[in-house]
Amino acid sequence: MNAATTPLTELDATDASAVVRRLPENFVWGVATSAFQIEGTVPGDGRADSIWDTFCRKPGVIRDGSHGITACEHYLRANEDLDLIARLGVPSYRFSIAWPRVQPEGHGAWNPVGLDFYDRLVDGLLARGIAAHITLNHWDLPQALQDAGGWNSRDTVDHFVDYARGVAARIGDRVASIATHNEPWVIAVLGHDRGIFAPGIKDRRIAAQVSHHLLLSHGRALEALRADGVRAPLGIVLNQAPVYPATPTAEDVAAARLEDGGLVRWYMDPLFKGAYPADVIASLGADAPVVRDGDFKTITAPLDFLGLNYYTRNLASASAPFVPGSTGLELTDMGWEVYPKGLTDLLVRLHADYPLPPLYVMENGAAFPDPIRDGRVDDEARIRYLSSHMHAVADARDRGVDVRGYFVWSLLDNFEWADGYLKRFGLVHVDYATQRRTPKASAEWYSRLLSQVRARRADSAGG
Repeated sequence: MNAATTPLTELDATDASAVVRRLPENFVWGVATSAFQIEGTVPGDGRADSIWDTFCRKPGVIRDGSHGITACEHYLRANEDLDLIARLGVPSYRFSIAWPRVQPEGHGAWNPVGLDFYDRLVDGLLARGIAAHITLNHWDLPQALQDAGGWNSRDTVDHFVDYARGVAARIGDRVASIATHNEPWVIAVLGHDRGIFAPGIKDRRIAAQVSHHLLLSHGRALEALRADGVRAPLGIVLNQAPVYPATPTAEDVAAARLEDGGLVRWYMDPLFKGAYPADVIASLGADAPVVRDGDFKTITAPLDFLGLNYYTRNLASASAPFVPGSTGLELTDMGWEVYPKGLTDLLVRLHADYPLPPLYVMENGAAFPDPIRDGRVDDEARIRYLSSHMHAVADARDRGVDVRGYFVWSLLDNFEWADGYLKRFGLVHVDYATQRRTPKASAEWYSRLLSQVRARRADSAGG
């Protein structure tokens, strides 16, 4: 029995070499961040407010009352952070472009200072032998565009296409991939339906229209970038999870099916089948989005890759909300179950249901308290989490799913949106008072794994 077919129960769950043996030599390994969560703001650099700057000023919406003004000061410490990535031996880095940093009003004039920052960032990565994977929209829409209607306005679709073209014209020749949007479900549902994320709107009809405009802008951007001759692989990144019924009752099965429709099929169906799922459209009724002729043809523009973010499974019940901890599974500091099998189930299901391009797990990770003791953070729980989910990817590959890469969320502890600085996802601990970076035990473990990846490739090349 070889390692590729050995069940995880027969392997040391945190043995880095076991993970490496189960995945191909050319598998892409990386870490990920996003602009608003790490960059911080610098007065006078030409960056304008995003919707998250505005949202953070509202009393009570951020749990610790904090803001992304400082974050990890990555904007000022980029070279230090790139050196850190290089020291860990991470070959790929996914990050986002802050739209209000490079085009403050969301249209019109560009900010040369902001463009220069990302120019230097990409060049700095390449100089260190690190591939750059960029995301154009990781939630920080320029406030000026929100003031004009935001993603509820079809004009924002046009502005996003122009923004995508401008960024690609500047750095698109040197990046390994370009993703249009990160997690449109979060923007639409958490930002415009539940109102717990920026811009803080609570309107189901607006949320549905926002989701449509995000998908439409994605398709139009792909068409425009290809027309401009951009050669970098183009795609989108979706947050997805399998939705299981809490009980086998018909009511819970139906609830799970509808929740799956809003989370998974609402985005996958238009991208790959050219239509929204009929059951979700029926449930929305008059709140269903306005779709114009030709929109779905644009939305189904071929993808070079599909990025998936996975953290935990969903359980659906028609009668009572899921109570974290009630199943007896380990929970992360977010109150999310540790359930790696859900990643395998998700990947296998999508492979069966849709004509997929190559898949990449663009975010996977876990928050834990991570106290520093004697200068160290011994986050064994995170190591177990990451290793088990890497094995889950290998399990999906064993079942025929074309998964080609895995990015750990996140490189650094950072501003965790509505939770402020209370939750730590990083491989690297950040002391926000001093900005001191301390690699955790998980960073050391991941670094050892990546050293074995390099050794395996060297052996192959030499033999």
